[in-house]
Amino acid sequence: MTSPIGLIAGGGQFPLLFAEAASQQGRAVAAVCHVNETAPELEQRTASCCWVKLGQLGKIIRFFHEQGVTETVFCGTITKTRIFRDVLPDIKGLLLWNKIDAKLDDGILRAVAGALEEEGIRVLASTCYLEHLLFPKGVLSKKTPSQEQWEDIRFGWNIAREIGRLDIGQCVVVRGGSVLAVEAIEGTDAAIRRGGELAGSGAVAIKLKKPGQDFRFDLPATGAKTIETLAAVNGMVLAAEAGQSLIFDRNAMLAAADKAGIVVVGIEEGENGELRWR
Repeated sequence: MTSPIGLIAGGGQFPLLFAEAASQQGRAVAAVCHVNETAPELEQRTASCCWVKLGQLGKIIRFFHEQGVTETVFCGTITKTRIFRDVLPDIKGLLLWNKIDAKLDDGILRAVAGALEEEGIRVLASTCYLEHLLFPKGVLSKKTPSQEQWEDIRFGWNIAREIGRLDIGQCVVVRGGSVLAVEAIEGTDAAIRRGGELAGSGAVAIKLKKPGQDFRFDLPATGAKTIETLAAVNGMVLAAEAGQSLIFDRNAMLAAADKAGIVVVGIEEGENGELRWR
């Protein structure tokens, strides 16, 4: 009998989609759900469920051992500002937290993954069973980028790659060769709102993976909500990294983009830094 697969779930639809896909592949799902983040309906889509607060690493490990879990994935979002106001670490979580020098996304997640693997629980890529959600290459919208917008995409791409290298964020908002917003702990939608308001109209949002991005967690993701936010500030372009980021609600997302006249494009970066969208 195949052992259950673990799911460390944040918010959004990603954990729900994973649970459904894993079940279709014959894997029972043992889910760790985060209070005030994970959708309650996940309980109905999994074989077993345990609710935790941020930082309760020991509780997660005990639950997985009880369920016979030897493989797990991280799926879904955690509101990053919760680390300042909504953390209740247990002893194991506190010991790990004190070992982490810089409280940056990648460092925290790698440390948690390392602690799990020391307990015999291997962390798999978050796209396990869900490769079809990877962002495709090419112009997905009816509208194509203007020459000026292509120039902004190229300009913003390098900026986004650099803030990713520093583990600050994954998204930048630009217009006319100027950086209007850089995503940090507030998240993509807030960065788009801030940059779009400064632009007035015509903002270009670029979202990329970080250099050396670990596919086990924190892949860049966009969806219908991203377009809704961009449309609200009269933004004009969403560019994402093809094959290295996730796209949710694709049909609804593109319908909303076409209605608002927003360009949606997936781009690959070649070995020499050249950008390809065809």
